[in-house]
Amino acid sequence: MSLPRLFAPRPLIAWATLAAAGLAVPASAQTVLTLSSWVPPSHILSETQKDWCAQLEQKVPGKVKCNVLPRAVSAPPGTFDAVRNGLADVSFTVHGYTPGRFVTTQLAEFPFMGNSSEVTSVAFHRIFAKYPAIAEEHKGVKVLAVFTHGPGMAFNTKKPVSKVEDLAGLKWRVGGGMVNEIAKSLGMNATLKPSTENYELLSTGVMDGTLFPAESVEAFKIDKVVRYATTFPGGLYNTSFVFMMNQAKYDAMPAEVKKAVDELSGEFAARMLGRGWDKVDRRGMAFMQASGVAFTAADPAFVAAIKAKTSGLEEAWAKAAEAKGLKDAKKVLAEYRAEIRKLEK
Repeated sequence: MSLPRLFAPRPLIAWATLAAAGLAVPASAQTVLTLSSWVPPSHILSETQKDWCAQLEQKVPGKVKCNVLPRAVSAPPGTFDAVRNGLADVSFTVHGYTPGRFVTTQLAEFPFMGNSSEVTSVAFHRIFAKYPAIAEEHKGVKVLAVFTHGPGMAFNTKKPVSKVEDLAGLKWRVGGGMVNEIAKSLGMNATLKPSTENYELLSTGVMDGTLFPAESVEAFKIDKVVRYATTFPGGLYNTSFVFMMNQAKYDAMPAEVKKAVDELSGEFAARMLGRGWDKVDRRGMAFMQASGVAFTAADPAFVAAIKAKTSGLEEAWAKAAEAKGLKDAKKVLAEYRAEIRKLEK
């Protein structure tokens, strides 16, 4: 027999009233951050992003909860817009995956910049923080850090590559940004494709080679496909990334949480991401050696030939960057290189 309404338990009525008003659960004040990653969960970027958010949770106990999404909210090229539009709160992307959108960030992508992701990432973020024109290209998101991967190498399935002429005649996958222009200058038959497509492209013979850092051979499981690798002092190229948060999500955070996010962002996050990448680059080199990949170190003649063929790229970039509002772009590029040298000491 049902109880008359008169005798309905008061605590239940009170709970329902509070819940309807959105006040029932104290945890409702907690900020929940959704994390999206388009690389595998075991990839260093996925792991570092998760670790970064865990550190945020520890910094403001009970104020933030991290929710790692089971799959990416977008393919890599659409990730910037996905975060900007609130499909995910936190993620990262490669600037070059959306050709023409980011120009100033290409200063981090020229040949022979540096041998450590930590060094180039910290230097890159220092330049980013100093020049508003670079930040302007990221309007719509809260930039947590900009960073780079380790020195770029050339991998292929066909033959050793020890001179510029060896690059011609092979079909190469490249990731976008300045590396596209570098490949064209070197006479390479290059196609822009995301890193996640490498295994299929190489294993089916659609592509003969790919430009990657050492880490990516293991991360994208192409160690059984590529047979030859060429290393370059300071890297043949680099790739610039942005680690970002939805701006509205950041703006809505309590002051204490914003402060914690800021403390874990900038140079701190750039160093964290770079240090993690260096670790897996070292592991990747050992992994390839164990898999029997044949290595060729670019000699001075090969390096000189690359410098000669790519010499016009900096001039072209400087003009494009200045058109985007970066004043004295050549001076900024020189400052970036000087920052790397300082950090390498």
